[in-house]
Formats: sequence, C-alpha cells, structure tokens
Amino acid sequence: MNTKFSFWRKKPTDLKVLGSPTLVAILFAGLLIFIGGIPALAIAGASIKSANQAADTLPINLQTLPLPESTRILAADGTQIADLYQQNRIEVSIEEISKPMQQAIISIEDARFYDHNGIDLKGTIRALVTNQISGGVVQGGSSLTQQYVKNSLALSAKTPEEAAAAKEKTFARKLKEMRYALALERTSSKDEILANYLNISYFGAGAHGVEAASNRYFSKSAINLTVLEAATIAGIVQQPTGFDPIRNPARNENRRNQVLDRMVANGYLANSEANDLKKVPVTNYLNPTPIRNGCTGSVAPYYCDYVVQLVRNYPTFGETQVERDLFLRESGATITTTLDLNVQAGAQAAVDKYIPRDDPSQKAAAISMVNAKNGQILAMAQNRTWGTDGLGNTTYNYNVDALHGGTSGMQAGSTFKVFTMLAALEQGYGPATTLDANTPKTFSNFTACENGAPVFEPYTVNNSTRSGVFDMNLGLAYSVNTYFVGLEEVTGLCRPVDIAEKLGLTTGRGQGLERVPSFTLGTAPVTPLMMASAYSVFANHGVHCPTSAITKVTTRDGEDLALPRTLCESIVDQGTADTAGLMLTNVIDGSISGRTGGKMSLGTPAGGKTGTTNDSAAVWFVGFTPEIAAAVWVGDPRGGYKYPMKNITINGKKYKQVFGSSLPGPIWKESMLSALETTPKGSFDFQPSWALTEKGIAPDYVAPIVVPEVGVTP
Repeated sequence: MNTKFSFWRKKPTDLKVLGSPTLVAILFAGLLIFIGGIPALAIAGASIKSANQAADTLPINLQTLPLPESTRILAADGTQIADLYQQNRIEVSIEEISKPMQQAIISIEDARFYDHNGIDLKGTIRALVTNQISGGVVQGGSSLTQQYVKNSLALSAKTPEEAAAAKEKTFARKLKEMRYALALERTSSKDEILANYLNISYFGAGAHGVEAASNRYFSKSAINLTVLEAATIAGIVQQPTGFDPIRNPARNENRRNQVLDRMVANGYLANSEANDLKKVPVTNYLNPTPIRNGCTGSVAPYYCDYVVQLVRNYPTFGETQVERDLFLRESGATITTTLDLNVQAGAQAAVDKYIPRDDPSQKAAAISMVNAKNGQILAMAQNRTWGTDGLGNTTYNYNVDALHGGTSGMQAGSTFKVFTMLAALEQGYGPATTLDANTPKTFSNFTACENGAPVFEPYTVNNSTRSGVFDMNLGLAYSVNTYFVGLEEVTGLCRPVDIAEKLGLTTGRGQGLERVPSFTLGTAPVTPLMMASAYSVFANHGVHCPTSAITKVTTRDGEDLALPRTLCESIVDQGTADTAGLMLTNVIDGSISGRTGGKMSLGTPAGGKTGTTNDSAAVWFVGFTPEIAAAVWVGDPRGGYKYPMKNITINGKKYKQVFGSSLPGPIWKESMLSALETTPKGSFDFQPSWALTEKGIAPDYVAPIVVPEVGVTP
C-alpha cells in the first residue's frame, strides 16, 4: 500500500495534461534560437527530441496530494501543548493571507501572474537574456504556476530519485512543468493557484507555507502581515537559507528592498512609502517564535509523549506503524486531550519541590492523576526534563508502561494490600476479622490457583511497622505485612490477583501478574498510572473506568474520527468497595494513632495507602478523593535495589530510611491540594456492606485470635 494515500488524506486532485508537447517544445526551442542563434538550434533540436520522448511518457493526469500539515495536540481547555510535523505548515485560504503578502510575492516572483495562462513568455525571454548576458542564473523565468507544479511534483515523489528529478535543470523537466501549468490554469482560479503556491513554498527557518513563516518570523498569522513584513517573507523564497532574516538580516534587508521596489513598479506601493520602509532595519520588527517540533518544548512533555504513543499504537490512525507515524507528522489533525493544565502545573511543582531535577541523589519522582469517575488522565508529571544529556534529563516516562514510552514498572509495596482486602470482604471476612500478625511469621498453607496443589515452600514474612494481633482496619492503618499475607492465605491467591488485573494492572512489560504469596506485598512491577487508575474504584463505588487521554481527533476537514471506546465496568459490588474505601479514609483521617497516612490529611474527604518495598528500593503513596485518584512513586531509575533510599540525603535533607509517608505522601498531598483548588469538592457517600466494628463469618472462617493490646516491634 502506498502510505502517501492513507485514509486521512484527501483524495488526490487530478489535473488533465493539455496542449501539444511538440508545440510547447518548438516554442521553447524558438526562445533558445532567438537568444543563441544557429548554435542554439542544434542544441534545441536535440532538446526537442529528448523532451518529446519524455512528454510521451507523462501520465494523462497529474495527481497533487494534500500538503503535509502540522498535527496539533491540545489540552482539555483547547490550549495548544505541542506541534508535530515533518514539514511545519498550516494551510490557509487566500482570504487568510493579507493583501500586502499576496502583492509582494507576485511582484517579486511573477509580475504578470494575472495576465498569463500559466507560462509567462515575456518573463521567460527576459530571464534567458539576463542569464545569457551574466553567464549565470540570475533570474528564474518560471511563473508562480510553474513553481507550484515543480514543488507539487517534488512533494508527490515516491522515491528520492523522483524528488530530485522534479527539480533537476533539464529541458524535459521544464517542458513537463509548462504542460502541467497550462492544465492547472484551466482547472483552477488564479486565487486558488496563488494560495496553493504560498502554502507549498518553503520560507526558511523550518517554515513551510506562508502561515508558518508568518508565525516563525513575526509571531502572527498571515492575515495580519504588513507591507514591510510581507516584503521580508516574499524575499526569502528565492534563497530560503541565504535570505533568512534571523540568520542573515543584512542579506534579507537588501532582498526585502528589492521586493519593495518591485511592488512600486507594479503599482502596489507608492515610491515615497517604499523609501520610508527601506530605512527600517529588519531586526527592528522581527519577533520570531522558536521552532518546537514534538513534545520537547511542551509544558507537559511526558503527557504529550504518552498521547503520541497512544496514537502510534491505535489501529484507528492507520493500518501500519508507518501510516500512523505519517498521520502524526503530516495529517494536520487536531488531537484534544484530557490534560488539565491547572492540575498538571500543581503536580509538576510538587515533584520539583521535593526532589529537584538536578538533585545529586538522582532520585526520581513521578505522579499520575486521573478523574476517578471517568478515567480521564488529568496530569502526568515527573522531576525530569525531556532530553537525553545531563543530570535530570530523560525521555523515559516513569508514569507509564514500556509500550507507551515508559519502563518495565516498579514494585509498589504495600499499596497492593487493598486487593487482598477487597477479596476478603467479598468472601465474607469483615473489617473486624482478627488475625495473628506477629513477626516474623511463616506461612505454609498457600496453594496454586491452577489446581490447588500445595506447591509453595513455607514463606516467612517480617513486619516493618507493628506486631501482634490485629483486625483488618488496624492491619491496614498500620500496614502490617503478616496480617495481609495471613489474610491472603485465607482468601487464596486467585481472587486478589484477579481483582488487580481487572482494575487494569499488568507488569510494565504488559505481562500478567504472578499468583504468588508475595503478591499482597507488592512485588509486581507496575506503573503510577496503573495504580492511580486501580484506586479510582474506591471513589467510584466499585466501578472502574479504564484510563483515557484523548477525547477527540479532528481531521483538517473538520471530521471527528471514531476513537476506541473505553467502557466502565463494575469490578466489585458497591458495598464491598465502599467498605474498603471507608477503611482507606481511616488511614488518612481516622482516629487510629500512628496510622501511616496521617500526615496526608487534605481537610476534605480522602483515602489512601502508603507503600514501601524492601530496603526502600521504591516508595509509594496512592490515594483518592471523591473526584481524583493519584499515585506517586519515588525511586532510583538506575535500579532501586542497587541504589536504595537508606542513609541518604535528598534535597538537602538526611533520611535514615525513606518511607511512603516521607516523600511520596507529601508530593501527593500538595498535588491534590492544588488540583482541588479548581475542582469541585464532593463527598464519598459510602454505603458499606460492613460496619468497621463487624466481624465477618464466612463458611470457612477461622476463629480469630484476640489479645487485649496491640504489640509494637522495637
């Protein structure tokens, strides 16, 4: 399949070739004879023969493809956050180009544009004579129509050889241009041809087309170009590099003055006005906008890149990877995202505040924030600058999986305990279910999901917080490892993992989660975006909505493309989810002294959970309000276990050991507080199936061990 004709492109325009190739060739040969006399006749004879042979092979129709245009990525409020392009171009109509710009380009490139039928014989003769006298190429002689044809043929080329042939200085190429120019003049109006020419031409400094050039040099649209600005741009097209006003202002100024003189000669400008304009240095009115291609210069580069990766992986935007890449770089589409710029700014400020990008520790922080009710991704930030060189630079997005520009994932620690809790509540084990949670403790009754056979070796677990006998509410608030491994032993390995996977969790490599005893302690490598999405189920009464980052994709023709649908699904019943959600609010705002999330209180309803892996290789905080779910990871991209967070200084503060409440928690809190400034505050309206004081009695329930006091490890 020819990727030049992808589904998002308009149908190519056919231009029927008109006129006799022999007559055109003879006419052109006559010009050579007029200038060069008899010697030129011999050359012309050979040229005519060669040109006629080439003409005989021309297709009946000339196909002109739509011009490659920039694809724009917008935030949810319509603010542009990135441009992606192969050629920086925004196509505009003739009505969107100022009259001075139209007059300037006609004056300098084709003064008789409105008088000829595609071939300016006077201009061609003048150019030939001038070039003959000078001994070099001083004037071009091609009409605007011919120049457009030449550029169009080069753009439509399927190979580098075809592109080179479209611009080579041969009589055969010139003949082809003339024939197509005659055809084009019969099928298009002068205004259409002029607009096409101004849209296809290269104006230097990475600007293709007059609209991009106007933005590049003057930070304005082409409709607003003044006479002086128009003359500046019009003068560039002959030598886009040499006459670039940013790189070569003196050369551009001389060329600009030539354009002004031509505008006077053509009656578009008074001589006195032109003389006044010539006195103004070009540097006085340049107001360039830097070229930013891709996500590098975006206010949210990692979010932007995630959107790009989504498009690159959606069959909706092309059958092959090549087609999808072309869509991103040439389609001129507008991609509207779910990014909330206010939420993004707060999240970025929080990660940068607690761990500066150039911090000598090289520790990284990443946060993903999603709308808990519909799964829309509101923000995605990390304490890194997009790039590959230097401390604090990376092109890896720590928030997402490897398929979408991220990593293979990071172990999430105790944040996984909630999945075992949900399974237990489903099976009839209430919040007051009491288990022996002393440390160390060895578990010997785990069986495999597949056949129930006792295949696991005895598994010994230590607590990092407290030890003793706890109910589920206390075990969660204190994040007691042996309590939740014991609870997992009772529920079995199947259902906790099943719930986690239905909430969107896989490894960062896209693999399923292992059904092993260590699952509830968060040994699976996952991403912040996955965890934020999973925890949204507590704010949404058991319903989970897969994450989404794109709300609309509109083609250059104004057509909205069909996007993959994301359907919300009830993963656990409301009573179960609300009971778990209520217990998670106790981790932050409950009355339990020493709870791990106590420092993260927002002053408004919220729930959450800390997570700390062995040796603090990775630390987390994942939490939610009625509106937003967010997950924060802090770790070392070079390898958490190789560079653990013990006896370390981060941002000038010394830590004996970093926990989920030490850095991820405060980042989460500040990000949430910032987001809630512009987000309506609601309430959870929980309808739990269990009171927090109720014991659960399931058919296979084991009588709890009860002790009067909670023990504390040294």
